[in-house]
Amino acid sequence: MAAPDQMPVSFRVMTQEDAVEISGWRYPPPYNFYDATADAGDLAELLDPELRAGHYLAAVGRGGAVVGFAQLVADGGTVDVGLGLRPDLTGRGLGAGFLEAVLAEARSRHAPERLTLSVAAFNRRAIMVYERAGFAEVARRQHATNGGVHEFVMMARAEGWRDPRG
Repeated sequence: MAAPDQMPVSFRVMTQEDAVEISGWRYPPPYNFYDATADAGDLAELLDPELRAGHYLAAVGRGGAVVGFAQLVADGGTVDVGLGLRPDLTGRGLGAGFLEAVLAEARSRHAPERLTLSVAAFNRRAIMVYERAGFAEVARRQHATNGGVHEFVMMARAEGWRDPRG
């Protein structure tokens, strides 16, 4: 059962059917940067069961539909988090709850001491959600993806972080 601030989802190991469905998601500009088809390497990883094994999870809503995904990569005491909501669910105030559900899943599977993530620098909407959840910018880097070189913000949060607002 999800906590009140979490989006009510459960997670399962991503199936091939889930991966194919997610690969067809199309976001409105400028968020179409996150379409799986925007980068051939990202698409290949998503669609290859061997490449996504052990890292990719499908987020399933109460009705059984895939509503998002998570990528959890553990390295020592750190878990690097990737996530995405289905396009029709973005921009509706669900991001914070979905992020908390993903982080709870990361804690459940890996018991990390530290959580990290990276986000395209243009995506102020996501950066604000991550900052409210206790993530802070630790670096910026240029990354070749989606047919060009783009700036990404690297963010981190100690797992013991608690929201001071209660």
